[in-house]
Amino acid sequence: MDNIEGIGKEVVESSTPFKTWIVDYVGEQHEPENGNVTIEMVVETLATEFPEFLVHIAEENWIRGYHQAMVDIDASEQILNQIDEPNGKK
Repeated sequence: MDNIEGIGKEVVESSTPFKTWIVDYVGEQHEPENGNVTIEMVVETLATEFPEFLVHIAEENWIRGYHQAMVDIDASEQILNQIDEPNGKK
């Protein structure tokens, strides 16, 4: 969880035209004292002005996480079955 919080505090570099536009817009909205726009500021602005975008990202992330959990369960069951087979437990 510490890593996620650290990512939010990272400063966004204007390395593409789209990032430049986002950084400029978010900077105007938040007016940070040091002039640095962070990922956290971008997310906050998107949540306020384009919440359906973030909802879509959250839904997609949840679906992928749920799918990965199912894959992990299947793999764990296979491993447990392999462990039990040599002992005659099936």
